[in-house]
Parts: sequence; C-alpha cells; structure tokens
Amino acid sequence: MAQFQFVMRSGPTPGVTFPLEGDQLTIGRDSTNGVAINDAEVSRKHARLMFQGGKYVLEDLGSTNGTFVNGQRLSGPVVLKSGDVVSLGEQIVLMYDAISADAGATVAVSRKAVQAAIPAAQPSAPQYAAPAYSQPASTPYGAAPQQVQGGTKKSNTTPIIIGAGVLLFLCLCAGFLFWVDATYRWCILFPFISGC
Repeated sequence: MAQFQFVMRSGPTPGVTFPLEGDQLTIGRDSTNGVAINDAEVSRKHARLMFQGGKYVLEDLGSTNGTFVNGQRLSGPVVLKSGDVVSLGEQIVLMYDAISADAGATVAVSRKAVQAAIPAAQPSAPQYAAPAYSQPASTPYGAAPQQVQGGTKKSNTTPIIIGAGVLLFLCLCAGFLFWVDATYRWCILFPFISGC
C-alpha cells in the first residue's frame, strides 16, 4: 500500500511533512484536525481528505480563503495525484506526494501520538514528550523582553538608536535654518546665494 504525505512549501512551517493516514482527514487551523496548520489564512475546518479506491480525494469545506489544486479553486471533490500543489488561501502551499518510508524525514506528529508512544511503566524517571517540530516564538516589535532559561531575552535596540539619532539630526537642522531665517543671516552664512 502506498503512503501519502503533504510537504509544506510555504507557510508557517516550511519543510514540515504531514503524513496522511486514515480514511478521512480534515485540514484546518484547529489542533483537532488530522493536518493542523496554525495560520490565520486557514479556516478552523478548511478542507477534507477522503481515501477512496487507493487515492485521496480533496474537498473544500466552505473555507473563507478557498482551497486550490494546481492553481484552480475547488468547486467540488478532486482526486489528488502525486506532485499536485495544494494551496490553502494565497500563502499556504502544500506538495502532495506518494512516498516510501524515510527514517530521516521531518514528520509532524500530534502531541497525543507522542505521549501514547511513551511506555507507561517507567515510574523511576520523569517522562517528557517533545513535539516533533517546534517553531520559535516570535516577539512583537517593541515588546518587553521575555524570561528565558538562564537569563533575559534581549531585544535589538540598534534600530531605535539610529532612528532617534536621525530624528535629532533633523531637528537640529530645522532649528538652525529657523535661526538663520529669523536673524536674517542668509547672506552672511551663505554668500553664494543669489540676491545677497
């Protein structure tokens, strides 16, 4: 039996692989979906995959931004072929592919599946389930530094210092020109100006 997968080409986690398993999967922003993509362009329940006759059939579930296969917006169910490009809205692009198992591939796995795979009978050592892929949290520009293990996360103040310096320079120039104009010193300071 062939195995199928989506590989994210563009979106929040480029390069991540989503293995497709089961007779019916939903794609959407909600974490309960078989293929969960946390992006504002993706609806909570965006599309559905149904396994029929050895192939996956893709169907849009009335999503806001639409589901596209090879650039064509879906108006009904479409049978996917290996190499098809599936887009959710304009920014999320997934490559559909038939695969053979690759032990070195990056695979998106749900937290429940990771926790289920950890043996329950290990009372002596604490159990930690790490997600298969973790995206670094982004700090909005200008936000306060966050506490990180071993210290404080420093924000880059260089753009702020440069901006303040440019603003100060412009204010000084404007003040100087205002002073020259108010004290009628144009001809004294700038004798090359015509009319002096």
